Amino acid sequence: MSITKLSAKRWWYIMPIVFITYSLAYLDRANFSFAAAAGLNEDLGITRGMASLLGALFFLGYFFFQIPGAIYAERRSVKRLIFWCLILWGMCATLTGMVSNIPMLIGIRFALGVVEAAVMPAMLIYISNWFTKSERSRANTFLILGNPVTVLWMSIVSGYLVHAYGWREMFIIEGIPAVIWAFCWWMLVQDKPSQAKWLSDDEKSALQQQLAKEQEGIKAVRNYREAFKSRNVIILCMQYFAWSIGVYGFVLWLPSILRNGSEMGMIEAGWLSAVPYLVATIAMIVVSWASDKMQNRKLFVWPLLLIGALAFFGSYLLGSSNFWLSYILLVIAGAAMYAPYGPFFAIIPEMLPRNVAGGAMALINSMGALGSFFGSWFVGYLNGATGSPSASYMFMALALLASVGLTLIVKPAQEQTA
Repeated sequence: MSITKLSAKRWWYIMPIVFITYSLAYLDRANFSFAAAAGLNEDLGITRGMASLLGALFFLGYFFFQIPGAIYAERRSVKRLIFWCLILWGMCATLTGMVSNIPMLIGIRFALGVVEAAVMPAMLIYISNWFTKSERSRANTFLILGNPVTVLWMSIVSGYLVHAYGWREMFIIEGIPAVIWAFCWWMLVQDKPSQAKWLSDDEKSALQQQLAKEQEGIKAVRNYREAFKSRNVIILCMQYFAWSIGVYGFVLWLPSILRNGSEMGMIEAGWLSAVPYLVATIAMIVVSWASDKMQNRKLFVWPLLLIGALAFFGSYLLGSSNFWLSYILLVIAGAAMYAPYGPFFAIIPEMLPRNVAGGAMALINSMGALGSFFGSWFVGYLNGATGSPSASYMFMALALLASVGLTLIVKPAQEQTA
């Protein structure tokens, strides 16, 4: 049985499930930006400084529980872990619409980060169990497309929900789908190809042989300690920290930045917030396809992050003098920051053996969460302290430039063995 013949069946069965699951996770973390722009702060008496901290608090819980979640997924079951995560984060998201004071909101935002922490590394482990090296960048991209595509439709839907009902009802309505989907996930998902009833024995054997063959060319790493101390893993941790500062500073505060730059309602802000994610979706698909075709991951990471940095610099230089030109640069920055995700997360399983790759991805993603916490807090702080997004643009541009430099000094597997 040729691995090529297997491709269509796996893509059509697995990818919709993966996409929907991560999409729901992203919905319940990113809709906070719409509540913040639509009256949550005024209703609960939240100051500007506290607002930036609350927006970022999710990532603190997300940081601490990445590695334990990945170890459980790698050694036990992705299926069971994600099932419980879906139920718990849906409940936390819905409860956000029922808060009556700041301490409750702090507790729920932190708890939401904790229960979503395992999702990304567990899903990357799941993909590595089902897709080969030549497919992995595209498979990762379909997972992470849940991010911009969700923000794309969420920006429009949340704008209408907030306008029609209010920020509380938006949280309640948007939290329910994750709980319902948990039971669909449980019925549809199998951890390994060997458990799949929709594959024949020949298909299972062909896939497992190909995956095993790929592991033969990777240098053995005994344990997580050894993996975490490796030069590439340390550099990628720093790189993803810097990259995530730009991404989440952008995601969490874009609606507020737009409303600050031009007098508009939540519906208009929702539509304009959606455009960068539409462009990002197209860019991610094109970049992941090219990366798999050329089997060169770095080439499809650093140049795009450099474009994002230059676009933020352009927005900084424009200031508030030209809203629409600045907005076009923000669209470019958003697309450029999202496009490299697929190739980036294909680097780790091609560099480390399966026994430690999941833990290493979790460590790198946890450092991304720390960068997300710092970026979303500091961008919110700068916006509040200066009354303008200009300083935020410069800050995000510098963070992306740092990630470009760090990407350039990573040595992928083929360079290490040359």
